[in-house]
Amino acid sequence: MTEQTIQAIPPQPRPHEERLKDTLARFENDVDVWVATADADGVPCMVPLSFLWDEGTFLVSTQRTNPTARNLIANGRVRLAFGVTRDVVLVEGTATTLEVADLAPAVREAFAAHTGFDPGDCAPPYPYFRIAPVWIQAWREVNEIADRQLMTAGHWLP
Repeated sequence: MTEQTIQAIPPQPRPHEERLKDTLARFENDVDVWVATADADGVPCMVPLSFLWDEGTFLVSTQRTNPTARNLIANGRVRLAFGVTRDVVLVEGTATTLEVADLAPAVREAFAAHTGFDPGDCAPPYPYFRIAPVWIQAWREVNEIADRQLMTAGHWLP
């Protein structure tokens, strides 16, 4: 077998439990995520933002006047994309807007420590957005696509 042939054979699909463990590790350890939103006319916007995985939700922040913030404030719908195309996690969720004063000091400190950025120190302070996942999918290769669903309707699948 040549090296090229070996690379063309995908690894065995991960069992559900391993895929869930890998996904949660990514949420705990990754710092940045692609955030996709759309305005009322359907104009898409996708940007990378730093995040904190906090008690089963994602916490992000961006300047209030940015399209992403305006879209999240207007409709709360969001998609997140983690990883590369051969190791992807997709999340669809709903966002709630929070001001700096709405966050417990420990959460604000955890966000700043994890991301290296404190939105409350900006002038004016950036709002935070708490994203509650509604569905989550994860897969690496085509052989994992059939079983990619980890969460539906806000509930983890067994």
